[in-house]
Amino acid sequence: MAEELPDIVAQRHARILELARHTGSVTVEALAAELEVTPQTIRRDLNLLARRAMLSRVHGGAIVTSGVDNLDREARRQVAASAKAAIGAAAAALVPDGASLFINIGTTTEAIARALVNHRHLLVVTNNLNVADILGGVPTIEVIVAGGRVRASDRAVVGALAMDFLRGFKVDFALIGASAIDAGGTLLDFDVDEVRVSQTIIEQARTVILAADQSKFGRPAPVRIAEIAAVDYLVTDRLLHDGIIAACQAGKVNVRETTR
Repeated sequence: MAEELPDIVAQRHARILELARHTGSVTVEALAAELEVTPQTIRRDLNLLARRAMLSRVHGGAIVTSGVDNLDREARRQVAASAKAAIGAAAAALVPDGASLFINIGTTTEAIARALVNHRHLLVVTNNLNVADILGGVPTIEVIVAGGRVRASDRAVVGALAMDFLRGFKVDFALIGASAIDAGGTLLDFDVDEVRVSQTIIEQARTVILAADQSKFGRPAPVRIAEIAAVDYLVTDRLLHDGIIAACQAGKVNVRETTR
């Protein structure tokens, strides 16, 4: 059997998660009929999503997890990788040469950093050591790294010291990610310290660009970052969630979809 393209698999996974979060549970038979694939394919999908802690496997299907834990960085990096690359390129295109910007923690914001390497005369302030690795060697980009506690799992600099450091800047753009966006348009994450840094970044930027692939929509997470009206642009692969569309319209958020 021919191997499926990663984008097709990622789109199917996003749809499975959307259905699961809407109803609380899904069955193999119903998903196979909805997505027009074999039950064996759905079982593989559910097993993979369960290993990534996005669903809990039960007999005949899966149920939604509690939403209190995030995936590890390597698992997050692999989810919708090509979509994140396209989102990164689209978000980077909104940043002009000569701008100052924040980039926060996340695999999608790291995709933005990779798309910024050909920009000129940027000042980048980040709490993401992976972003510093990507941009630190580019001669036309100055990189400043926030001080504070480094979280070993993903090399994020978090905590009060990082927040105090970031308050010393007022930049043109904040390029941010979020672990989840609920049905009403609330940006959510899993770690209180990370959220407080993200809130500081939003406060200290003139324009906020949120980058999130469709797997983030409708996903549960326990800690509130902000309402989506706090951002100026949402850059995503595709936005199909009616509640989030309505929240973006109410908040006058400019939505950019890479698949349209």
